[in-house]
Order: sequence, then C-alpha cells, then structure tokens
Amino acid sequence: MGSCKRADDSALLQAAAHGDCAAFEAFYSRWLPVVTRFHLRRVHSKEAAFDLTAETFAAVVVGLGDFDPAKGSAAGWLFSIAEHKLLSSLRRGRVEARARGRLGHRQLTFEDGDIARVEELASLGGEAHVERMLSELPASQGAAVRARVLDERSYAEIAVDLECSEALVRQRVHRGLQRLRERMVQAS
Repeated sequence: MGSCKRADDSALLQAAAHGDCAAFEAFYSRWLPVVTRFHLRRVHSKEAAFDLTAETFAAVVVGLGDFDPAKGSAAGWLFSIAEHKLLSSLRRGRVEARARGRLGHRQLTFEDGDIARVEELASLGGEAHVERMLSELPASQGAAVRARVLDERSYAEIAVDLECSEALVRQRVHRGLQRLRERMVQAS
C-alpha cells in the first residue's frame, strides 16, 4: 500500500484496471474529498453531492479499462466523468421538476429539525414507531422509502429490485415521505 500512496494517478488507474484493489483504494482516497467538493459547490446539497460522488467513482470503476494516459491526465479523465454525472443529474432534475409540476407534487425538503425528530424517535425506542409508520403506507411506498432512506440505496438499485423504472421509485419515495411528514406534523 505504501508504494500506491506515492504512485502517480495514471499508474494507479492502470494498476486498478488490472485488478489491483490497493491501487484503486489509493486513487479513491486521494480524490474523494476533491470530487465531493466539486459536486458540493455545484449542487449545494450534501446528499446530492455525496450521491454524485458515489456515481462518479462507480463510473470510474466501470470505465477503468477505458482510461488511456496518452489521451490526458487521470485527473482530467476523473473530472470529465464527474462533470458528466453532474450534467446528467441536472437534466434528470429538470425532467423531474417538470413531472412534479404536471403531477402537482412539490419538492420535499428535509430540515435539521426533521432529521433530529427522526433521531429522537429512534433514540426513544422509536424504531418500532418508524416501522409502524412505514407499515401504514401502501406496500410499494413503504418498500421504496425503506430502501432509499433507511438502507440508503440508490434509486437505480431499488428500481432493479422492485422491477420498475427509477421514475416510479422516485414517485413512490416522494409520496411515501410526504405522507410520513404529514403524519409527523399531525403527531407533534
């Protein structure tokens, strides 16, 4: 691992492409904070920045064999992937915003108080309460919310498991969270 820490980025990517996990780990550790800051400065949301960073590095893993140091630096290659993920996300966001408008949905935002309330419920033995609230949702919404929020899975992963589109998963999560929020407001 020590030699990986000193290796240049191109060498790390080439080694990773040949199955050297330590080389990828060194590259990832070196660039994770930088890529996260890149996304955070552009989307101004920690959750979105973390999701985009994860998507960026997943694309790096998938595309390791495509990296060619003769065509440019490893950093340039990495940030072209990061920018592509950002632009794709922004396009999806515009499409989702239009879809929410057509369906009459408003975008849900969760504030620190909402998160604190969930943590408070959990610390007071509220896990059973949270599970009960999820079980009161329609099964498809409860499963989608559980997978996205509690299990922190991506919309794409959930869509594969539930055998539906990402858009449908997003809709189920949105509706489920909206119902949960309404119930939490009523209860407080």
